Amino acid sequence: MAAAGGAGWAPVLAPPASDHELELVHSATHIRRIEEACARGGGQIDPDTYVGEASFNAAVHAAGAACEMARALIGGRASLAFCGVRPSGHHAERDRAMGFCLFNNVAIAAELATRELGVGKVLILDWDVHHGNGTADIFRRRADVLFASIHQSGLFPGTGALSDAGAESGLGYTINVPVPSGSDEEIWLSVLEHVIIPVALEFEPELVLISAGFDAHRADPMGGCRLETASFAQLACHVRDMAAQVAAPIGAVLEGGYDPATLAECVLATITALDGRGTTRSIAPDPLITSRVAAHVGYFWTL
Repeated sequence: MAAAGGAGWAPVLAPPASDHELELVHSATHIRRIEEACARGGGQIDPDTYVGEASFNAAVHAAGAACEMARALIGGRASLAFCGVRPSGHHAERDRAMGFCLFNNVAIAAELATRELGVGKVLILDWDVHHGNGTADIFRRRADVLFASIHQSGLFPGTGALSDAGAESGLGYTINVPVPSGSDEEIWLSVLEHVIIPVALEFEPELVLISAGFDAHRADPMGGCRLETASFAQLACHVRDMAAQVAAPIGAVLEGGYDPATLAECVLATITALDGRGTTRSIAPDPLITSRVAAHVGYFWTL
């Protein structure tokens, strides 16, 4: 983890998450299942997810980094933090590991913040090219966590339809924006600026968390979108400026990104933009996608 405060960025070693912290989101049965599979030397969890002997330790430290990040942000020790951890987490459900994810790091951080750190409202923005189904499912009935995802339609795990806006007291607090394969930054930035940012300002989060996946980059082998490295800097600029308006700290947790050189460039571009470099660029609403999303989301929010 790296954290930014008055003295600039500083690296922070990720502590292991406790069973209590993992159980904020996951069942004890799920945690023990992953631990025992790793203790046996590893194996296949599902068609996409494998573990090795060291995977449980890595996953526990990834979740622990997210918890430490939340405590640092809410406790005033940092105003901005980035968790450069693996395995990623946003596909992990309460009782299921999937999509390379064992424990849902960003969801654990959000639950810790709301349940134990006195935070009333959390925004989770997921810009991974794949829908963060685990995070969406964990908070789908909650009004204190606003989950917004921009993702490529038709990809794994097949969830994240525009019509899925949450349920029960959380109806309207899930915003899913599936975009077509080949979508570039014009579409991604348009829905962020004209739909998600206005909703976030109305919601007034006290903590902003980003599931920062970089597999929507044109060079990434896992997706079909066409973002550039500079596109992620622009996404970050929009989030930075929104968070400043509501005086909320920002924490980002690494999700996907499978071209190592591109991933490194995107992480650097994101954290420097979040830290104040670069100017936010306004973009015209996409006449098809943004208007369609706004019509749906506008049923619950003022747009």
